[in-house]
Amino acid sequence: MRRPLTTTQSVILALLWVAICFLILTGSQQIDGPLILTILISGALVFIPITKSIKNKEK
Repeated sequence: MRRPLTTTQSVILALLWVAICFLILTGSQQIDGPLILTILISGALVFIPITKSIKNKEK
């Protein structure tokens, strides 16, 4: 079983995700449905493990 993420790791991971989303949104020609769907799915892939790690740390 993996160790839970530390607070610093969680913050850095979230900030990197926000930075990448910012770069994608500012650099794209148009913001359409597939782009928004991709960003939402990537957000789930980033923030679900972070929330699970925080919940495991509280136990």
